[in-house]
Amino acid sequence: MMLDINKVLPIISFFAGILIIPFFFLISNINSVSAQSEIEQLQNQITERNQRLSQIQAEIAEYEKALREVGAERETLQRAIRQLELERQKVEADIRLTEQKIATTDLSITRLTYKIEETEARINLSKEAVGQILRKVDSADNESVITVMLRNGNISEFWNEFEDLQAVRLAVMNSINELTSLKDQLENNKRMSSEERARLEALRRQYDSQQNILDGNRNEKSQLLSATQNEEAAYQQMLRERQEASNRLLAEVREIESQIKFILDPNTIPPKGTPVFIWPLDNIRITQYFGYTQFAMTTNAYRGNMHNGVDFGAPVGTPIYAPLTGTVRNIGNTDLVPGCYSWGKWLLIDHPNGLSSMFAHLSHIDVTPGQQVRTGDVVGYVGNTGFSTGPHLHYTLYVSAGVQVMQFNQFKSVTGCGAALSPFAGIEAYLDPLDYLPTPP
Repeated sequence: MMLDINKVLPIISFFAGILIIPFFFLISNINSVSAQSEIEQLQNQITERNQRLSQIQAEIAEYEKALREVGAERETLQRAIRQLELERQKVEADIRLTEQKIATTDLSITRLTYKIEETEARINLSKEAVGQILRKVDSADNESVITVMLRNGNISEFWNEFEDLQAVRLAVMNSINELTSLKDQLENNKRMSSEERARLEALRRQYDSQQNILDGNRNEKSQLLSATQNEEAAYQQMLRERQEASNRLLAEVREIESQIKFILDPNTIPPKGTPVFIWPLDNIRITQYFGYTQFAMTTNAYRGNMHNGVDFGAPVGTPIYAPLTGTVRNIGNTDLVPGCYSWGKWLLIDHPNGLSSMFAHLSHIDVTPGQQVRTGDVVGYVGNTGFSTGPHLHYTLYVSAGVQVMQFNQFKSVTGCGAALSPFAGIEAYLDPLDYLPTPP
């Protein structure tokens, strides 16, 4: 009995399509064995590096704890030397932590690349399988319904053949759609990982600049030992002299600022109690508030005046973030003038809402005058420069229109700071930063 080739061709095409699909996926699986092995090896390396990250983070936490304990001790020469040594070790650990994060992200990107390539290969094979099926049934698709029905002999055979072919095509197309969706997801993950790596590279550059902080610490240690000849009495005498010089300077600054006339228009700034800023540090530990604090009144540190900002306790080298977008108006370093015990390294950012943020006692400044910064950008690092009782961030908030940056001797030639730059503002231009920050964590 002779077979009608026209009647069996669609059936042959159907089963050919069925067979083609697993054939191609078999080839895909064989080709992906090597890639899968690479992916597993990369994942193992990622797991190992994550374990190292945890170890370094624990080490950093121990350094920070030790620094807090040292900071609470009585001011002695040996305490100062030990603090400098702990600060050096802590920043070095920060650098190692960032290096591990960069290496881990690199491995993640490589692993994603392998998975994307594997998925693309599966998609291409699936598309080729579909093409085979479509070519087999192309003649059937071009035939009229009447012709196909007559060729099959009865309606039941026609519908069975039609439904089987449609089911195969639908199944394969669904598979392709799922794989395409997976590829899109992997591409998105790769993009996010690449962005993370770019952020970490920037962070690495920032930590590289902290090498300058370490060098500064070493110089400070050498200068400290040179100035005191490793004698406690000489160190205590040096502290008294610095305190007296700072008090004289502070009195002069208060006299200067009392003569600056500024009347605040409340309509030019956000309402008090509006959290327009983010916190400038990751971990918030307030050591002194704004205004007439107990420290200000009982120690005579500010000659009976208020504390004009908020102090945040943090180790040297801690990154400081821009609390809001803005433009760096100016930066300065009063330590460049010997005997000017003031802000040390400071920077001033003008924000678009009529407020200006000043950060002082920095160990390193990471911005330049005129630079545009975004919310959360690293602008500098916590330090202990200028006249400071210990490592911390001093944050003063001004009404932008009420603060100006000038040299000390432009106001008063007898001051010990000479040509050093500093912000000066009328009394009403000072604001409490906590009135514009989120609720303390």
